Amino acid sequence: MTDFDSDHELAAWAATSAGELLLDVRRQGLEGRELKDAGDMAAHEHLMKVLAEHRPDDAILSEESWRGTESTHDRSITDRVWIIDPLDGTREFSEPPRDDWAVHVALWERGAGDGDGGLGELIAGAVAQPGIGQTFSTGDRIVVPPRTSDRPRIVVSRTRPPAFVEAFAAEIDAELAPMGSAGAKVMAVVRDVADAYIHAGGQYEWDSAAPVAVARAAGLFTSRVDGQPLRYNQDDVSLPDLIVCRPELSETILEFVRRHGTD
Repeated sequence: MTDFDSDHELAAWAATSAGELLLDVRRQGLEGRELKDAGDMAAHEHLMKVLAEHRPDDAILSEESWRGTESTHDRSITDRVWIIDPLDGTREFSEPPRDDWAVHVALWERGAGDGDGGLGELIAGAVAQPGIGQTFSTGDRIVVPPRTSDRPRIVVSRTRPPAFVEAFAAEIDAELAPMGSAGAKVMAVVRDVADAYIHAGGQYEWDSAAPVAVARAAGLFTSRVDGQPLRYNQDDVSLPDLIVCRPELSETILEFVRRHGTD
């Protein structure tokens, strides 16, 4: 296995190789829950092995073992923590040929970031979308294409789009686009398939860490829906809401939330 001096390169390779493994699982003829479980386990075991081999001193926070039972290090005291979602969008993964599912690999480091009081920050990340054959990484020179739509486009959850987002879309005459994986939705903004992703229906750190790292590297705006910063490797891994958007839309979204809230 290749040695990786760069955390950016490792994140990208880990996400990409897990995605290739998931495509293999998808070709095995499994369906429904059996396919979801097989994909989750295969990608999780692969990422745990890769990170243990290449970054043995780092802790890991994974959706599949978030209580820390499989990480050899205590993330509350470890300076570097990988935050991974081996398969984001299991429902979409189990519905071939849907491509709106992803693999998330992000790295958080204590003390990183300017003026964060030592709280730590994301320093690397990658989102693989095997269904479209692309991996987006903080190690790449990501340039968001110029906006190609006259109407703002907002991606929302397929199953639980927030009601306030529907009201916001009506106010600014935006188009709503339901989509699966959180990673796919954030990458839709990176790719100029959408202009914003607004969520307030409940998520965890692994749902957004890698997508947010990539979005920031691309120059997009990221925050909680109240404008507060997104914080990772917290004791409580719930991170229920976020905004990722083109910078010119950020104040419009935040001002709407200040006026109307998210109920």
